[in-house]
Amino acid sequence: MGRLFVITLEGNIYSCKHCQTHLAVAEDIISKAFHCRHGRAYLFDKAVNITVGEKEERLMMTGMHTVVDIFCVGCGSIVGWKYEAAHDKSQKYKEGKFILERYKVLGPDGSNYLVSQEVLVGGSDADDA
Repeated sequence: MGRLFVITLEGNIYSCKHCQTHLAVAEDIISKAFHCRHGRAYLFDKAVNITVGEKEERLMMTGMHTVVDIFCVGCGSIVGWKYEAAHDKSQKYKEGKFILERYKVLGPDGSNYLVSQEVLVGGSDADDA
């Protein structure tokens, strides 16, 4: 397989909850107002130490998007997705941006976001149908 090289970030870091591989810095957050099936999610301008899956069309609450799932290079866990293309003109700002699902990452203070029971039962799914 070869040697794995990871980028070490400095500052307020978001990292994989399974292996603590650095994924993004707080300064690159565009929005904390996103939601997915499992609760809160953050939109980032940049992410590191990830690999991407296959492109797919995904219908979300804000319309149809072309996305790729993103995986941690350290352990292979899925940590979110990347917007490749937005079909609606008002959603074009998401193109090339990354979603990190909050329950799959550790926050800058090492906190782990727990999925609440109400999210599992109902949830608001503001951005993911």
